[in-house]
Amino acid sequence: MRKKLFSINYFILITLVLSGIFCIFLIFFLDQKITNSPAFIEILQEQISLFIAISGFTSILLLGYIVFSIFGINRMLSSGDNHLNILIEKMNAARKIIEIIYKSKLWLPEVKTFIDDEFEGLSFFQVKEFYKGKSKLAIDYLEEKKGQDDTDTLYLELKSLLYTEPKQKNLPNTIIYPLQYNTAILKKWLEHKVGSGLWYHFGYRFGDFKNALNLDALHERHQDKIIALANSIDPIGFEDSSFNDVFLSKFGEYLNKDLIPKLFEAQCDKKNGLSSSLQNLYILFAAMVVIGVLLPLLSTLFDLPTIILIASFSFVISALVFIVFAGLSFLSKSVNS
Repeated sequence: MRKKLFSINYFILITLVLSGIFCIFLIFFLDQKITNSPAFIEILQEQISLFIAISGFTSILLLGYIVFSIFGINRMLSSGDNHLNILIEKMNAARKIIEIIYKSKLWLPEVKTFIDDEFEGLSFFQVKEFYKGKSKLAIDYLEEKKGQDDTDTLYLELKSLLYTEPKQKNLPNTIIYPLQYNTAILKKWLEHKVGSGLWYHFGYRFGDFKNALNLDALHERHQDKIIALANSIDPIGFEDSSFNDVFLSKFGEYLNKDLIPKLFEAQCDKKNGLSSSLQNLYILFAAMVVIGVLLPLLSTLFDLPTIILIASFSFVISALVFIVFAGLSFLSKSVNS
């Protein structure tokens, strides 16, 4: 499918270039024709009404196709909204789990002191991007890092999942659960594989960190709430789960490899909205109205230079040639989109 779309794009580009060359040739040809035969301008002027009618009719067809396609896209987006809303609800539930863990007594006291007091305002993204040299605080953190069995990095990572903006440094008193996520924060989570820290600390190397991550410190009521939220997110994936290191490792992997990528893709699909092919068709429609309808009218009313009328006629003819040869590929690409 991708190869087919690739060939269609090249076909449209070649057709556009050839139509442009044809337009330039027509301008040169008609200009020479008028120079050699001054009476030819009268023939062109007699055809102004016909060219305006052709341009107007073509513009109406293009506008009709654009409007019809937009309605089709809106129907697709409305059905896609249901999918997006489900993903947003899942992400909100996942962040509620993260909030419980982040605010719990699971952490060693010195971890919270180290991050929240000594390095207040430091974000996980700044630490991951320290090599860019934009954050002195991140560089100082890495130099003074006390270790904390490396759980301070996980603490920062979970904190970043409670952000709603990539440049956010501190959390509000009440965590925000948005109706729509900022694409920029989703992109940051993806870029830095947020969620994988849970898999790393509670799965791959839990033996090294179990003394620094006290799972029993979470009240049983909070553990039950976390499992209930996980089951609301993915009833099959978290079926028969209990609150332990295996669950947290699996939950982190689900966030990193499943939920966040799907939510990012769904948000981008909605943001893209109008396809590029329809945008190009609208440009062609606007050009047909301005150059094919308005310019001939203005040329007749205000006796504008002959070259304007020549350019208008040449554009209309070459545009019709382009529409005829590229129309099939436009339709094919729109359907595939």
